[in-house]
Amino acid sequence: MDSQIDILEDPVIKNVIVLQTVLQEVRNRSAPVYKRIRDVIQNKEKHFYSFTNEHHRETYIEQKRGETANDRNDRAIRVAVKWYNEHLKKVEDEEKIQVIFLTNDRINKEKALEEGITAYTCEEYIKSLTANPELVDRLACVSDEGKEIEGGKIIFPEHIPLSKLQQGIKSGIYLQGTYRANRENYLEATVWVHGDAEENKEIIVQGLKHLNRAIHEDVVAVELLAKDEWVAPSSVVLQDDGQNEENMENEEEKENILKSSVNKDMLRPTGRVVGIIKRNWRPYCGMLSKSQIKEARRHLFTPADRRIPRIRIETRQADTLEGQRIIVAIDGWPRNSRYPNGHFVKNLGSAGDKETETEVLLLEHDVPHQAFSQAVLSFLPKMPWSITEEDMKHREDLRHLTVCSVDPPGCTDIDDALHCREIGNGNLEVGVHIADVSHFIRPGNALDEESVKRGTTVYLCEKRIDMVPELLSSNLCSLRSNVDRLAFSCIWEMNHKAEILKTRFTKSVINSKASLTYAEAQMRIDSATMNDDITTSLRGLNKLAKILKKKRIDKGALTLASPEVHFHMDSETHDPIDLQTKELKETNSMVEEFMLLANISVAQKIYDEFPEFALLRKHPAPPPSNYDILVKAAKSKNLEIKTDSAKALAESLDKAESPTFPYLNTLLRILTTRCMMQAVYFCSGMDNDFHHYGLASPIYTHFTSPIRRYADIIVHRLLAVAIGADSTYPELTDKHKLAEMCKNLNYRHKMAQYAQRASVAFHTQLFFKTKGVVNEDAYILFVRKNAVVVLIPKYGLEGTVFFEEKDKPTPKLEYNSEVPSLTVEDTTLHMFDKVTVNIMLDDSNIQHQKMRMVLVEPKILGNDTCASLSAEASSKDEPEKKKKKLQK
Repeated sequence: MDSQIDILEDPVIKNVIVLQTVLQEVRNRSAPVYKRIRDVIQNKEKHFYSFTNEHHRETYIEQKRGETANDRNDRAIRVAVKWYNEHLKKVEDEEKIQVIFLTNDRINKEKALEEGITAYTCEEYIKSLTANPELVDRLACVSDEGKEIEGGKIIFPEHIPLSKLQQGIKSGIYLQGTYRANRENYLEATVWVHGDAEENKEIIVQGLKHLNRAIHEDVVAVELLAKDEWVAPSSVVLQDDGQNEENMENEEEKENILKSSVNKDMLRPTGRVVGIIKRNWRPYCGMLSKSQIKEARRHLFTPADRRIPRIRIETRQADTLEGQRIIVAIDGWPRNSRYPNGHFVKNLGSAGDKETETEVLLLEHDVPHQAFSQAVLSFLPKMPWSITEEDMKHREDLRHLTVCSVDPPGCTDIDDALHCREIGNGNLEVGVHIADVSHFIRPGNALDEESVKRGTTVYLCEKRIDMVPELLSSNLCSLRSNVDRLAFSCIWEMNHKAEILKTRFTKSVINSKASLTYAEAQMRIDSATMNDDITTSLRGLNKLAKILKKKRIDKGALTLASPEVHFHMDSETHDPIDLQTKELKETNSMVEEFMLLANISVAQKIYDEFPEFALLRKHPAPPPSNYDILVKAAKSKNLEIKTDSAKALAESLDKAESPTFPYLNTLLRILTTRCMMQAVYFCSGMDNDFHHYGLASPIYTHFTSPIRRYADIIVHRLLAVAIGADSTYPELTDKHKLAEMCKNLNYRHKMAQYAQRASVAFHTQLFFKTKGVVNEDAYILFVRKNAVVVLIPKYGLEGTVFFEEKDKPTPKLEYNSEVPSLTVEDTTLHMFDKVTVNIMLDDSNIQHQKMRMVLVEPKILGNDTCASLSAEASSKDEPEKKKKKLQK
């Protein structure tokens, strides 16, 4: 049943009874499928019912002696079907109701037929529904080893059964870890070993047979190979572009490329996958690569995620699915099949279409984006909303203060507002006021559960996927000007040197006097004529912020760069018409300084109060080897980067200037960012290293954005309990629960970041679609064996320039990993070299449309760019048809 959930969800399938025995089995096998079947049962229109046959006197059965649990369950199912048939005979009705038993268990079906039960396999039943032929495509290929290609050669070694794997892991013959496929090279993967052992944390796996049918994110068992078989991570870029299943010679040829020219120092622990402990498959988005054979039913599906192998599916609707983005689920991967088997789930729409591509992007990054359910919305306050006496109980009234907010233009979810005023003793009072979201979202209700599942708001180029419903995010919790709003305030008394003399926290009610953009705030600060309260407050804040920033930098905080880009949209078509690199104003930095300060003050308070279960954020120092590439690259430009401490790094980055090459410093900072570790949430009782490397702070958390980050809501709840403004609840003080939650929040944040990048990439492609071919200045960020990765500052765009192309003579390539450099014919390219590239949108592969880049300057002998480009575009007559279709 768990494999046929796509069929069961189809509106055509109604009036189904799901036995408790089956539900329990599904629950043990797959939590996501169990949730889906529960949802189907709750959907009134489907008429799906669960029957508690294990608790019903006439259908409960004992396990017999010598009977396996599985056989007992099969028998229980047959008993329940028989009872139901008898039970329905009692109904006085013209039409006799017939119970049909669906099972994919061959033996159980045979026994049922012997006992006089009408039984079919799922496949037989679905194929008999002649009015709905499209359902057949959604059938899962049943057994894992089944559906083998007739007479296919065995390609892969057998998987060792789970019980043996577990023994092997216990005794240390095998290691257990998470399998991570390589995006750039389909013949290589790494396995991240679970556990705390220092050695062999990361194991390389190379070559089809060693990868042995593992799929990205599976939990696998690996066997380490003997040291003389260890390999080095390859710097070759290999995409699986074979159309032909049986062409294994080609694979062997590619595997030989991996083994060529390996530096002995680069060898890493290497292993092979011997079995699968847990499959982590999900439904995959992608496109059909239609079979060349006329009338064929078997086709290959190419997932959008390059880390997932192609999947073979059977479908009769290949003609209508061509050029569409579709979803496919994997069913199994037999030993004699080059690719896994799967089935069609659903059509998302035309490739290249903005709505479809946004949907794909959200699905692929696992971003929950369905509309909020009624259950969730039922916990929102009823409108019209106003502040009651009850609300004021544990609150200070700060509506008299000159509070204002400063945000990017068009921001509707305003989390934070600030104030600054002189107090009688000559000191300053500074306040950071944060939306009091935890007042509206109460622990454990449906609204809270949905928010924690989402974990964060996701900002795409022209769409925001909110973590909390709009009534809160853009209205009741948004600190808009001239309305009363509930806030959580952090208030300091400071002297003019920005030294903190006192800190206090309080729930409050505020009334913001202005919602400004960064530019408007900057204008007020710089104005010679404005001296009103808001402007005076901003000037005070700005002055203190500059001192705070200097102090932070003196302590060793890093200022890094990222090539961020902002699109200007056409108001009618919403297509990007222009893009600019984001420029930061002083006021950006002003707001940032006070947010950092509030986060640090709150972190200290909740940790003092709850040393075991404070939710904090840390940024681990990178292992020294992460910096190798940065140090080498700087050295090749005669600059020294010190990396022994964050402070040494920050200072050497400040000194690394080149008068003839002003952009070099930005490049070094961009590269430094790439060497960093991810910052993560953690629970203070489960960890002992709290340090935040990038901010050079011994403790840190997130408090200032509860509308768009769930971590901040937990921090608000902890702080509220600490100051006696709200009551606690069991989960808040359970460090294991908090650690689990941190894991989910870290995952959601990472996915949100990737989704945002993918959205920028897609909009960049739309932009170049209309722009045509251009030449632009670029800088080399990395050199590989057969390619260089370049950054084009004007567009904040990164891309790869390949020097090996199909059907073209390959130039002479020499790669030196020490410098690092790549010599193409007689031209040597180093990191950070300035080059000119020719950029165009290559949509010959409609699924992976990519920016195609070719080196124009320096000219490489024998590489006539323009000629090769036009040849590339016209030699493929196939995509021309597709292009025309899309322009409708």
